[in-house]
Amino acid sequence: MEEICVKNEQPVNKPELLAPAGDMERLEAAVRYGADAVYLAGKEYGMRAAPGNFSNEELAQAVELCHRQGVRLYVTCNTLPRNQELAALPGFLAHCAQVGVDGLIISDLGVLALAREFAPGVELHVSTQTGIVNYAAAKACLDLGASRVVLARELSLEEIREIRRNTPPQLALEAFAHGSMCVSFSGRCLLSNYMANRDANRGQCAQPCRWEYFLTEKERPDQHFPIIESGKGTYILNSNDLRMIQHIPAMMKAGITSLKIEGRAKSAYYVAAVTGAYRQAIDFFGEHPEEPLPLEILEETEKISHRAYSTGFYFGEEPGQTPDRSQYTRNYEVVALCEGRSGDYIRLRERNRFFAGTEADILQPGTPPFTAKLDQLFNGDWEPIQSAPHAEMLVYWKTDLPVQPGAYLRVKRGGSEMKS
Repeated sequence: MEEICVKNEQPVNKPELLAPAGDMERLEAAVRYGADAVYLAGKEYGMRAAPGNFSNEELAQAVELCHRQGVRLYVTCNTLPRNQELAALPGFLAHCAQVGVDGLIISDLGVLALAREFAPGVELHVSTQTGIVNYAAAKACLDLGASRVVLARELSLEEIREIRRNTPPQLALEAFAHGSMCVSFSGRCLLSNYMANRDANRGQCAQPCRWEYFLTEKERPDQHFPIIESGKGTYILNSNDLRMIQHIPAMMKAGITSLKIEGRAKSAYYVAAVTGAYRQAIDFFGEHPEEPLPLEILEETEKISHRAYSTGFYFGEEPGQTPDRSQYTRNYEVVALCEGRSGDYIRLRERNRFFAGTEADILQPGTPPFTAKLDQLFNGDWEPIQSAPHAEMLVYWKTDLPVQPGAYLRVKRGGSEMKS
């Protein structure tokens, strides 16, 4: 890793940027937009069952893709499996080792023991679900064979700094830097089990913490009493999203060696935009550790769907909740994805309806976003068109602008909201 000299501190290394991947499209976005490592799941044993995730064959392809680009790949085996789920686990762990995954993210002690037996040589990372909140637990994980602990989200930077001072340097410390927060202790929640019969600790969380709640009185069960006075009820468990992009130097000074982006259930665009923003931020702070983050980098985190942001527990405060609504803020909408160039034309794949003359904001890796007018549009038969109304339709855009394959074209929508 590169070294960064921080004023009045010993030199510290640039942290690893760890991005999520729910399927191959999102994996490619993470790699393209600057991740040092990605984490993903097989078809079972991962804490996000909703995304497509990766078959055994796709996992081998993912490893090959990542390693070809110098990116590390970690597989989540962080569910709490029941007895009947254990029989197939050794075979899956052995397959992970065979295809060359770099690490396994684990929360269950039994799974940890099985991984040592059936995936020897693969790094073992202890998941945030384990709830590592002190240096004794961190050192115990090291003694059990782990090379990394993913710290509990309840920790402050001061507590993390103390863990770093009291653990061997070979133990890596990973912590979340961006994304959804769970109201429960380190993500271990039974609310979904009770209310939807979906086991949150086996990847099936229904997110009842985002639902709207009222009070009822015993003698009047048919009457709903709002907990706040607006009459809309309240979302008393709806935690804000985490954003630490402005505070990366503080995370590094605390001894965090890997910055993790939450979001394996998010879109490829979300992965690209957040990964790209944090890549720029890490590189900026590498050269200017005492300067504030440029506004244009921070603004990238406003161009994705998100809840209200907070800094979590890192500065010793409560992370904050939004009890009056559970909607995402969505200021921008992706209208097209660039698939490449054909002579004087750029091939676009429509994602949302757009019109000729639209001013689009173009996001692509390695360069700052820029705006361009989408004029001179043609359909797949090379006929001029005034709009692209059909999902996934091919559109040719005549332009000499240097738009790269994989670039996202997005349009400002004025702060619309959508339900989680």
